[in-house]
Amino acid sequence: MGAKLRRVKVFGSAATSKLTRPFRGADIVPMASSLLKGPFTVEAYQRLGELGILHQDDRVELVAGQVVEMTPIGDRHASCVRRLINLFAPNLRDVAVLDAQNPIVLGSHDAPQPDLTLLHRRAGGYATHPRAADVLLVVEVADTSLSYDREIKIPRYAAAGIPEAWLVDLVGDAVGVCRRPGPNGYGEIVMVTRGATLRPLLLPGLAVGVGDILG
Repeated sequence: MGAKLRRVKVFGSAATSKLTRPFRGADIVPMASSLLKGPFTVEAYQRLGELGILHQDDRVELVAGQVVEMTPIGDRHASCVRRLINLFAPNLRDVAVLDAQNPIVLGSHDAPQPDLTLLHRRAGGYATHPRAADVLLVVEVADTSLSYDREIKIPRYAAAGIPEAWLVDLVGDAVGVCRRPGPNGYGEIVMVTRGATLRPLLLPGLAVGVGDILG
């Protein structure tokens, strides 16, 4: 990634500490509002769907036991996710499973929905939602949701031990590459700009141009 890299301050643990208790939407960002009084376990959260309290088309995810509303997917966001799928899919046969906007279970109270996830291949596939140990790479695409993704979701991926996360910043026109997970966040975060090529840590044979991601 050469001269195109610039190191930035690691996403701190302050945002994570806010999620150790039931939180108000204002504790995260205005777009993330608590819909139901929690906390909920993943099992209880799934039961809300079975009972019809939450519906399949509801744009929500479970974060720190709270049901959090996600922003609607705009044109630019959706276009970037499609580009990522087209970039990854032809190169993953027999290497990894590509999953888009589906939950991953990080623990008993967390089931976020990343925009894109690369998973270890399993015989028979995945009959249940993948766990953190199944994840090779997680990708979040952010425009209006940048603060929420950066300060809330990315540190939770790190705390769960997911080895690498990419945060595509459509407004800043860059990709944050996050590695070395730990309980307080990723120990290495590098902002990568157009002209650079990214190679996932656990899939080094897969090369993706930053400009191709950003469009």
